[in-house]
Amino acid sequence: MDLFSSAGQERSPAAIAAAERYAAMPSSVIRSFDYSPKKAQLTVEFVTGRRYVYSGVPRDEADAMRRAFSKGIFFNKRIRGRFPWREVA
Repeated sequence: MDLFSSAGQERSPAAIAAAERYAAMPSSVIRSFDYSPKKAQLTVEFVTGRRYVYSGVPRDEADAMRRAFSKGIFFNKRIRGRFPWREVA
């Protein structure tokens, strides 16, 4: 983590902590996700703790989600409502 801003000013500890937190967090809505290419299943865990498995998701879609800047927006536009799902306990 760079301790200095692009203007050469030292970053505050709060700014550094915020940057580290958002760098480690894939989304403010999605805590984590994993893709199984053999099963074509995308498992999504939300920050609420609820987990869902989406079936029939092509590898290209999972790869695109991994590259997406906003995982939540990508999920809502390209996954939710397009693939069968089930909640996992």
